[in-house]
Amino acid sequence: METKQLCLLTKEDMTNPDKVPAWVIEEYKTFHETVTDKTFPCYFGMAAEKKGELRYAYMTHDDWSNLPEAIKEFNKLFDAPKLIRHGLFVFVEPEKEEKDIPHYRQYFWDILQYLHQEDDQPWPEQIPKDPDHHLFAFSFDNEPYFVFGNAPAYKQRKTRDLGNSLVLGFQPRRIFEGLEGTSPGGSMSREKVRERVEKWDNLPTHPNISHYGDPEHREWKQYFIGDDVEPIQGKCPFHHK
Repeated sequence: METKQLCLLTKEDMTNPDKVPAWVIEEYKTFHETVTDKTFPCYFGMAAEKKGELRYAYMTHDDWSNLPEAIKEFNKLFDAPKLIRHGLFVFVEPEKEEKDIPHYRQYFWDILQYLHQEDDQPWPEQIPKDPDHHLFAFSFDNEPYFVFGNAPAYKQRKTRDLGNSLVLGFQPRRIFEGLEGTSPGGSMSREKVRERVEKWDNLPTHPNISHYGDPEHREWKQYFIGDDVEPIQGKCPFHHK
């Protein structure tokens, strides 16, 4: 009897050959070593990985079908009375030959568009549907997210290279409660993380990085930044149905 692929995975699942393919174990190992390195810039991510608060999913090039279910399962974690700042990381089967940033960026947006097409819940009322609105946030299953792409094509921005896979990070906007860019605690911890990122990447903060709610800022441009200091040009690839 064929075992059904688990949609949402824990830290323990990610190293269990009965539950995940060999490439997932390999990529997770690189991910874990990277984000738990004591100099890794994002200490929120580091702490969550160490405590086992992160969740994971994976997809192959041929089969994306478990992803919507994984995110729905992930969203249910937030029904608990106490807010735990869970994040979700989705690993895409590595390419046979490494591709460039535009390839991975297109793949990233194709996945978000696919999720949107598969979404059977209404878009959250408080979230604009137009990516050109400064309060836009990608939403799925009635949950607004900050989504960011990581890929092996990043050569300078090392913080965005988490192994051979395209890796999508999904952070529900609600985990930033109390850490908003407008709050003193939020802006202070953000500045600390950015300083550490600049040190790791040996590059200034990307010009499209700001905080959610900044009227001059377009949130979607932060989702898949360039491996440089050039602002993202053009229109958002995402289209609300």
